[in-house]
Amino acid sequence: QVQLVESGGGLVQAGGSLRLSCAASGRTSSMYTMGWFRQAPGKLREFVATINWSGGSTYYADSVKGRFTISRDFTKSTVYLQMNSLNSEDTAVYYCAARAGRAGRWSADEVDYWGQGTQVTVSS
Repeated sequence: QVQLVESGGGLVQAGGSLRLSCAASGRTSSMYTMGWFRQAPGKLREFVATINWSGGSTYYADSVKGRFTISRDFTKSTVYLQMNSLNSEDTAVYYCAARAGRAGRWSADEVDYWGQGTQVTVSS
């Protein structure tokens, strides 16, 4: 079992930045590929970014490429999502995700574990 706890969401003005954190715990949490999804009101949960276990490979949705950066700190069992140049379309609940498989552009049904989510609201 893997537990994921997100933090760092909040309200930010358009053009601003936020950094989300996801602390993972559990006996084999360090072996999982980690990622982020988001879900806006009335929309399906969508892929944002993933990072492999070594941190050497990352994948991004086209909508966030060049603005968001995913990273991983093994010493803290934490994955981060640095979000820059935020706009109103980034407003959503952001979920940390873990999967016992390769990093890539996952679909939501490929995820093994979810965090509880953290709200990000971008005001224009």
